[in-house]
Amino acid sequence: MVSLSSGSAGSIAALFIALTLGFVVTTLWLRFRFLHSEAQTLLREAETERLRDEIWQARESEERYRGLIEGQNDLILRRDQEDRIVYANPAFLEAAGPNEAVIGKRYSLKSTFTGEALLTSDGVRSFDQEIETDRGPRWISWVETTVREPDGRMLRQSVGRDVTERRRSEEALASAQRKAEAASAAKSRFLATVSHELRTPLSGITGMADLLLDTGLTPEQATYARAVKSSGESLLFLIDEILDFSKIESGKLELADEDFDLTALVEGVAELLAPRAQGKGIEIASFIAPHTPRQMRGDPARLRQILLNLAGNAVKFTTQGGVGITVSVSAQGKTVFKVVDTGEGVSANRQGRIFEEFEHGEGSGAGAGLGLAISRRLVEKMSGSLGVESAPGEGATFTAEIPLVAIKGETPPQRCFPAGSRALVVARSPFQAPYLCEKLHELGFEVDQAVDASHGLAVLSTSRAPLLLVVDAAIGEEAARALAKRATEAGTASRMMLLSPFERRQFGPPAAFGFDGYLVKPIRERSLKSRLIEPIAPAPCGEGRPLDAKRTLAIPPFHVLLAEDDEVNALLATRLLEREGAKVDRYHNGLSALEAAMRAMEGKRPNYDFALLDIRMPGLDGNEVARRLRKEEARLGRVPLRLVALTANALQEDRAMALAAGFDVFLVKPVLREDLVRLLVEGGTKSKVA
Repeated sequence: MVSLSSGSAGSIAALFIALTLGFVVTTLWLRFRFLHSEAQTLLREAETERLRDEIWQARESEERYRGLIEGQNDLILRRDQEDRIVYANPAFLEAAGPNEAVIGKRYSLKSTFTGEALLTSDGVRSFDQEIETDRGPRWISWVETTVREPDGRMLRQSVGRDVTERRRSEEALASAQRKAEAASAAKSRFLATVSHELRTPLSGITGMADLLLDTGLTPEQATYARAVKSSGESLLFLIDEILDFSKIESGKLELADEDFDLTALVEGVAELLAPRAQGKGIEIASFIAPHTPRQMRGDPARLRQILLNLAGNAVKFTTQGGVGITVSVSAQGKTVFKVVDTGEGVSANRQGRIFEEFEHGEGSGAGAGLGLAISRRLVEKMSGSLGVESAPGEGATFTAEIPLVAIKGETPPQRCFPAGSRALVVARSPFQAPYLCEKLHELGFEVDQAVDASHGLAVLSTSRAPLLLVVDAAIGEEAARALAKRATEAGTASRMMLLSPFERRQFGPPAAFGFDGYLVKPIRERSLKSRLIEPIAPAPCGEGRPLDAKRTLAIPPFHVLLAEDDEVNALLATRLLEREGAKVDRYHNGLSALEAAMRAMEGKRPNYDFALLDIRMPGLDGNEVARRLRKEEARLGRVPLRLVALTANALQEDRAMALAAGFDVFLVKPVLREDLVRLLVEGGTKSKVA
């Protein structure tokens, strides 16, 4: 038996251990390599699967996108940098035609019109184009942008949408608008023509009736003549209403912006309606509250029209009592106009409709039913508001709030009578008496009002004698005499009778009843002051008696050129001028009138103070005569002759055209005597040709 030493045995054991460890490590290494390879394979397979999914999704998205593009009705194409088509959808190919090969070519659809292109800040270009197709002309709205292809190429993409129906609708709408504008213009021309044709004979009717009333007529004949004049004026008012409503509807109504006297305007409205009111046995009066600016800026003509419509309507529907017009200033600074009546009132269910077109008052079909509708539209155009408060049987209050501009620098009203001055007003009336008391108080009086003679006599007996007594003639002749006598005995300094023009003719001279003078209803502030200040006031208030136009008129007769082709209107104007002392040369057409004015300018005949020229005349119309005359005056360096346009054309554009032609004044028929007197007073001698 071989025995091993202990050293040999240890070496063998170590070798065995080393071999064993090497085997284990090798086995583990091989196992790791195998597992790593397996993992890599699995990862590659997973990545491959993911890539396959992405490719499939991309292809599916591309097909879906292509399907959407192919199925679009819009025309879609792309062009390269050299303007060749690289893609076109079926809609574009259909528009191009089945026989057209467009891919790879510089191809464009056949166009009959291309609109102006619009370019946005981000480079998008858009325009409309009309093209020819197998279905006929079509309108395409194009939008062009720049896109990048997957291979990096930059292409110009055009997307066109068929907007033919939209364009046709727009063209139909534009055509309808043009027709509507043409119809509106035709309506305006028709209204202007009708207005002229109606105003010309109506001018003769009302004017001749006025002249007839100045002749020696019997009472019955005078009644008939006044009826003719009143009917003609009603027709003229109706024509004006229709013209105004037409202008408002068409948006052609322009507001003026000029200075005016508020007091004169409001009192003028009351005075104008007074004969109609007094003829019905009712009163009309006006009152402007203290601290209300009297000099304003706005459109006085339209404001007068509003008040005439409101107050005229109130007079129409009031049978007892009266109508009051008041003016004040609201807390917001607006001018507040109130028209109050004691008439039949307006029911609640009609108050919402009363300002609508062609609405009439209850129980009445008079008029066109446009007055209140026109008034509300005019007020709204002035940035104001108009409303009504009423109850059946309790009258109505129409309130217009308008932001008028007050003119600065106006002198505040002064108290004309010292403290303690007393006045007694004896009158039973809903508006005139209270308004008169307020005006007297504003002048400095302490005022008592008595409603009848017995009340007035009691005040005179129990109180200190008033400085002023005002008695309404409506209380009766005997009562007025008794009051005047008692006031005279008590030492009253001034006794005034308050009466209407009708009552003035009936009562005769006020001295016969013990009065110093009279006040005419409706009372004007200026008339009140002029009547009171001179006989009893210790100091003037800066107001004098109004001037008489006829006394202001120069004594030498004016020489007037009149060009009028209508015989009746020519006769009317001639007679009115001759009654004011003027000498009139009448011509039948524009050419003869121009020749006469030229001969006067050249010194071959007497000079004219002014010329009245009808706008519509045979041969040369009035505007052309004015233009030629102004041109010749400028050439010769002559002083311009005062030219007055005399016309039945009442539209604003007619006025503007006449003034542009060289006229100084624009008068609308029927011509009133007051208009001609004002011409003679204001400007006759100023413009006389040397």
